[in-house]
Amino acid sequence: MKEHLRLLLKLKDTEEAETELKRWLWRSSHSRIAAFKELYKKIKRHKNHILNTIRLGMSNARIEATNNKIKLIIRKAYGFRNIQNMLDRVYPVCSNLRVQLPNRKTKLVRSA
Repeated sequence: MKEHLRLLLKLKDTEEAETELKRWLWRSSHSRIAAFKELYKKIKRHKNHILNTIRLGMSNARIEATNNKIKLIIRKAYGFRNIQNMLDRVYPVCSNLRVQLPNRKTKLVRSA
């Protein structure tokens, strides 16, 4: 059942995914495994959101990655005296900005 759910989430066709999700929900609701019954309740509650994710092909992976970077910075810099110092550290790491350091010459790389 776990693998069936994993494969279901990779489907591109929304109608097929909805049919498979209904089938999975029925099987999990009749399962004797408590973990699947608990997962059944959660998935049933978020069914529309899951189908929208399949329909739009979007995920929150980038946001989760950025949150993880920020948490890592905060952990490394334990003891910031104020919030502005922390933000000054987060902005360059989480953006595409490339800051040119003073007194550093940039090397030009020529492609052949």
